Amino acid sequence: MALFDIVRKAMLASLGAQGRVSEFVDDLVKRGELSQGEGSKIVKEWMDKAQQSSTDLTGRIQGAVTDALKQFPLATKSDIEEVQKRIDTLSTRIQKMEGGEG
Repeated sequence: MALFDIVRKAMLASLGAQGRVSEFVDDLVKRGELSQGEGSKIVKEWMDKAQQSSTDLTGRIQGAVTDALKQFPLATKSDIEEVQKRIDTLSTRIQKMEGGEG
């Protein structure tokens, strides 16, 4: 399973849980076990914690991806630009050596 799929499923699960928490708290308010203010506070606290968890997960995933990419000898954009300049210079020199215009 790809990393994107794992993150996507985690986010969708979080959204589903948010709906269930809201429904559960609404039910408690309707039954008089919580006031409207208490219910709102509980839902807000849960949503804040869920948002923080999501932010933390995103940071950990980004860190893991960055660490994994550091393990591979990948060319940077500037590396590629430098190689392209060298190719252009060599191509010009070859054309001059072959008597072409360039």
